[in-house]
Order: sequence, then C-alpha cells, then structure tokens
Amino acid sequence: MSRFQRSLWILATLALTPSACVKAPPSHQGPHSSDELPSFYQPPSPLPTEPAGYVIAHEKLTGPAALESAGSNERVLYLSNSGSVGEAPVAVSGIIALPDGPAPTGGWPIVTWAHGTLGIADKCAPSRDAIGASAHYFNQAPHRLLNQFLKKGWAVVMTDYEGLGTPGRHPYVLGNSEAYGTLDIVRAAKKLHGNKLSTKFAIVGHSQGGQAALFAAARAPTRLTQEEGLELVGVIAYAPASAMRLLFHAGAGREEKSPDSAFMPLFLTGAVEGNPSKVKLTDFLSEDAVKLYERVDTECRVELSEETSWGGIVPKDFVMKESPVFTELNAQLEAMDPSTLQITVPVRLVQGAQDERVNPAQTVLVKLGLARQGATIDYVGCPVADHFGVLGDDIPGTLAWLKQQFTGDAPTTPVLSSCQPLP
Repeated sequence: MSRFQRSLWILATLALTPSACVKAPPSHQGPHSSDELPSFYQPPSPLPTEPAGYVIAHEKLTGPAALESAGSNERVLYLSNSGSVGEAPVAVSGIIALPDGPAPTGGWPIVTWAHGTLGIADKCAPSRDAIGASAHYFNQAPHRLLNQFLKKGWAVVMTDYEGLGTPGRHPYVLGNSEAYGTLDIVRAAKKLHGNKLSTKFAIVGHSQGGQAALFAAARAPTRLTQEEGLELVGVIAYAPASAMRLLFHAGAGREEKSPDSAFMPLFLTGAVEGNPSKVKLTDFLSEDAVKLYERVDTECRVELSEETSWGGIVPKDFVMKESPVFTELNAQLEAMDPSTLQITVPVRLVQGAQDERVNPAQTVLVKLGLARQGATIDYVGCPVADHFGVLGDDIPGTLAWLKQQFTGDAPTTPVLSSCQPLP
C-alpha cells in the first residue's frame, strides 16, 4: 500500500468515526437576528452593467465587525459573479480595512482574507457581526491575526462571499463563487483607494476560507486582467476544507446524533447552487430531511448544530431516500475539493495536529494533490494547535512568509514559533 493510499484509508476511517467538537462558546440562547436585510445589503435592480469589482456602495464601519488596529474600516457592496452555471453578475458585501497613518510609496500591500464556516443565513456575515449574535465568536476568531497584518502595514480586505449578507443563498464551498468574491474585493478596494494600495496582494484563508483561498489562487490568472496590474504573490491556507464527498456520505451514515451533522445541509447548498438544474434535493433527501434543510436560510452553523436542528437527528435512515440518485451530487461534491487545482504562486499550507474539525490527513492529501499539479508548497505543522488555535500559533511564521512574498527578502533570523515546516 502506498503512502497516499494509507493516508486515504486513515482519512476514511476517521471520517466514519464520531469526532469531538471544536472548542466553542456555549450555544446561543438569545433570539435569532432579524432575517430582514438592512438597506445597505439590498443592491439595485437591475445591477449596474459594470465590470467585476465595481463599487455599488460603501460606508464607514464601526462596532465588532471593524478591525481595531485599522486606521479606517469600511463596509462595501461590490459587483462579482455567481459560481452557478452561467456565472451571472451578483452583488457581494465585505469589509475594507486600511492601516493607520499615511500610505508608503507604492501603496500598502493587500491581504484578501477568506473566512471560515459561519453558515448560510445572511445574519452570519462578517460585515454584519454583532455582540450576542450566534456567529459572533467565529467572526471574531481571526481578528487577532488580521490586526497583525494591519500593524505590519498591509491593508486587509474581507469578502462575505456570494449570498452571505446579500440576497440569494450562499453556495457553501462552491469554489468559483468563493474565488470570485475573494479576488473582486481586491479590485473594489483599488477602485476606492487607488495609489494608497499596492498592486501586490496575497490570499489568506481558514477552513472553508482555506479552500476558498486555494480556489482563488488557482482562478487568479484568468480572473484578473493584465490591464489591472494586480500581482498575486502567494496564498496561505489554514486547515483547508476538503474531501467533501467522503465527509458528506460518512455523515449521512452516522448512527448517532452529532453537532457535525450541521455540515451536511451546508455541503448540499453548495452542490445545489453549483448546478441547480441537475442537483435536486428531492432526488436523494427524504421528505423530512428536505423540510429540515430549510433551516439553513435562518440559522448559522452553531444553531444548525443544536439539538433543535440538525444536531438533534440520527442521520442514518433519516437523511437519505431508500434509493437515492447520487451521480450529479457526487460530481459537484468532488468539484469542491481543492486537491486537483493548478496554482502557480507559492503556497503555504498550515495544519494543527490537534485539529478535530479538519483532520490532518485531509490536508496531507491536499498537499499531495497540489504538488502533483506542480504547486510549490511550504507545508507547516503546529503540534499543539486545534482548528482555531492554528490562527494564533502560526502568526510569527505567517508574517515572515508574507513579508518575504511581498518584498522578496528572506528572514535574516530564525522564526521563533511552535509551528514548523514538515517534509
């Protein structure tokens, strides 16, 4: 048995074993946020006939969603494209945060951040974060890292992704959709701030966002035009989501309740939105599961994990029909996996050894797959980090690596960190 086959066998075994939950705050007990969209998130109809990155609206941002170390925070609504068949124009929301003080000659380099799993309901969007909201803990998780970027003199732009905060369903882990949102907010920031921003940018993402970051890096050469002059210098993916087909079917076969069951309807949303004419819930979900699925529109991931929602069901004999049709569903789930992407810029993959959400074996397979497609990869392990801990433990390495990509200058002294490169 080859090393690749052994890794796949380990991953399959672990996926079929009940996993412990990531450390998280107590379940949200307060009332749900209103599902009514604030006026800022309601784009004009029809949408402007402008290129992707066109700024529809922007306003000053304050409160928990804003980054403390920024000189300015803005909420922005910009044009992008759907990841569904036809790739129709869509309006996407997000955040633009600039460092404090005057911009340097050549402008601030840009980090475009791709966030982790929050859910599909509009109230979960990072730019709508509020104290007491069910997604607040997860929206705040990357702020320490993002504030460090600003302190280094790098602008930070953060997409909410298609349909998260704005009309329409968010197509969870649909690669092209995430890629377009992540890249087009860089364009929007440049249109707003011009020479204050450099043409150099990097992509960084965690979990769902790690997978999104890899897709964005793969799509950048065809998405960005030479006339724009934007230069992608590298991509960092922390614990990127992968193996969607395997994990979905393993979850559907569980014989006990699990908070992880919340990921099944999320995976389904991306699959359906990616090809709605061919992937239909009624082809494979039971009637009861179809009814329960509707909660994705009003509940964030933490709420979907509760006993009153997907976390309270025994998936086996509940989720699937007796004779489901999986052909089109499986094709969509496989297309979401980042392992087969071709990426031409340097890649940094970072994985916590104690991660119970994204198993380290998954990230090994992503590394092997990307390498087979020709990617240059720094693979970094954090021995004491769990799924969210990796965002803090790798800060020294991340800052040093990004600085090298932006300037071309390698670190002159060793990077002191518990996270270290692995063979």
